[in-house]
Order: sequence, then structure tokens, then C-alpha cells
Amino acid sequence: MRTFRRICIYCGSNKGLDPHYAEVARAVGEHLARSNIGVVYGGGKVGLMGEIADAALRAGGQVFGVIPEKLRDVEVGHDGLTELFVVDSMHARKMMMAQLSDAFIALPGGFGTLEELFEATTWLQLSYHRKPVGLLNAGGYYDHLLAFLDHAAQQGLVRPEHRPLMLSAPDIVALLEMMAVVEIPHFYLGHAPPRL
Repeated sequence: MRTFRRICIYCGSNKGLDPHYAEVARAVGEHLARSNIGVVYGGGKVGLMGEIADAALRAGGQVFGVIPEKLRDVEVGHDGLTELFVVDSMHARKMMMAQLSDAFIALPGGFGTLEELFEATTWLQLSYHRKPVGLLNAGGYYDHLLAFLDHAAQQGLVRPEHRPLMLSAPDIVALLEMMAVVEIPHFYLGHAPPRL
């Protein structure tokens, strides 16, 4: 069973229309803090990003933000974190978030959240890392995405052995339990890529 020092959280810079998403973000931040798991996230203080960071901090947790200089004002960089890293690009942001973390979890979000989620999963598929990737399907937000992934596997465009790489659960406790015990096989064929 693996343990987590820090988990990378991908989530929206907006709160969305359903207040349940903000409630879930706060619950996740609080649970991680009380479990002594640090939060690594995109560094903003707005939207669901701000909700999870503030909740973790209020509960005494450590929160590490990584934000590009260009987005520091747009996403309103959070100045109350354990540490805020300001980097020069989105690529640098995602790489640093991955390096700081032992696992990845996506909460509800938009294009950016999906892009980060799929990149982390692709890196896992290619053995660039061996860190679990989880989807917190709050209120069924990702039901259609999960159905699409099943469809892609059925159509042979996602290999059946790769489909389980993206774990999913409706709450943080169940998701962390799954991520702690999941077996991650080596899929990469050829020379081993560098590890994150």
C-alpha cells in the first residue's frame, strides 16, 4: 500500500453553477490536510482552485502552488500558501506540479483540467511516471467522460489494459483508498523514458 506526501489537484479556476462542486473542493482540501497530505495545485485563489487551497490551509495543511507569470494576475495568484512557485510557462508549471507530487486527482473543471488530467494519464501509460491518476466524479460531473473512455476502449482506440489507468470514485475517501492499492504495470516498450 502506497502513502502520499503530496497530491497534485487539477480543478477549475471557476466555481461552476452547482454549489456542490465548491463543497466538494473544500471537503477534499480539508480531508487531505487532516490526512497530512500536502496539496499541489495551480496556484490561483479563485474558483475551485481557491476553494481547495483555502480549505486545506484552514485545516492546517500545506499547500504548494505553481503558476506561470502570465497567469499570475488572471488567476489571481494566491499569496497565502505554504509556497507559491512562479514559472515561465504552462509546460514548466505542469512539469513542476508533477515532480512535486506522488499522485494526481482531477476535480470538476474545464479545458485546462481535462488537458492536465489526460497528460498525466498519458505519461503514466508511457511509464514517464508510476503515480496513480484519479478522477473525483463529484455529483456525476464526469459520467459522460467515463462513458466516452469506455467507448474509446470498446472501439480499440484506447487499449483495454490502459483504460483502468484513470481511476474514478464519487468521493475523496474512496478515491484515495483505490489509489493507495492500485497496481501500476510497466507498459512502455523500448528504452525507459526519464521519470518525473
